[in-house]
Amino acid sequence: MDNKKLQRLHRVRTLQLGMARAAETRAQDQVASETALSNRIAQLAAAVAPGEGTGAAVSFAAMAHYREKLHRNAQAVDNRVRAAEVEAARALEARQSAKRDQTAVEKLIARGEAEAALRAIRALQEAPPIRKIRHDPC
Repeated sequence: MDNKKLQRLHRVRTLQLGMARAAETRAQDQVASETALSNRIAQLAAAVAPGEGTGAAVSFAAMAHYREKLHRNAQAVDNRVRAAEVEAARALEARQSAKRDQTAVEKLIARGEAEAALRAIRALQEAPPIRKIRHDPC
């Protein structure tokens, strides 16, 4: 491949790497957000406890209802956390793949530059000697 194509390919791979890094960051943020939501729901479920007093039966029924809703939400959030973790793992693999691609292109560019330098050195070695007429001071 010529240098121009390699440079264009390098730009594309660099853009892809940037996009993969951004997707990975978004996926990690999503995991953190879903985990925080799961923790908050767990705290709310723990905070709902039966009270004492004359309306304890009504309060107990209402709290049981809210606990049940919180547990259903916790299960849904756990599913969302697992899905977010899977997406984060996929984004990590995509970023690593994009980095490998970019590194491969960089190595091709470096190899091309080294070969060009060797060709230039060989051309200079094979060129006929240039004789300069020197005028020494008399």
